[in-house]
Amino acid sequence: MTMPAVSNRRRRLRHVAAVLRRRRRRFMVELPLIVGMTLLWGAMWIDFSAGNLIFGFLISLGIVSAFRLPPVHLSGRFNLWQALLFIVRFLGNVVVASMNVFALAVFRGPRVRSAIVGVPLRSHNDLMVTLVAHTLTLIPGSVVVEVDRRSAILYMHALDVDSDEEAEAFRASARATEAGLIKVMGTRAELDALKKEDA
Repeated sequence: MTMPAVSNRRRRLRHVAAVLRRRRRRFMVELPLIVGMTLLWGAMWIDFSAGNLIFGFLISLGIVSAFRLPPVHLSGRFNLWQALLFIVRFLGNVVVASMNVFALAVFRGPRVRSAIVGVPLRSHNDLMVTLVAHTLTLIPGSVVVEVDRRSAILYMHALDVDSDEEAEAFRASARATEAGLIKVMGTRAELDALKKEDA
């Protein structure tokens, strides 16, 4: 075999190895998304058997491969104690908000005024913005109607908001939910910024 042929063969092997490394890195970055989609598949079918989860994993892998989704970057930290506190606070918020919505429906009915409130978030991380949006939507009386991904602003329909003061109180409550999630799994930079803000 001539020297140019050997050189070309080595170059091709190096190229293939580089492509495989890139694909492996991409797979590892997207693995949490694929696992989450697989669990969502099981939850949708209410079937967590091995066969159904394997099928859900293959479908998730196909979706992630076919559609170039932005990578989900994890912070690399998770605080179990803060997670437990967050869950307790979240459940308390759901109970209180449910009672408020019930009282508004019974006693004020169609006279209730609502507003669209913009909530600027601290974090610009796609995963954090998504978690905050879903958490706030699960609390009765508010729903996300639009997300400005570039500036990380959630536009929310808020029930029983009729003044600037009430809008600001709603905004503060939504940002408190974001702060709780940052304490659970935010980046070190987000956590440091939150501590400075609290100080």
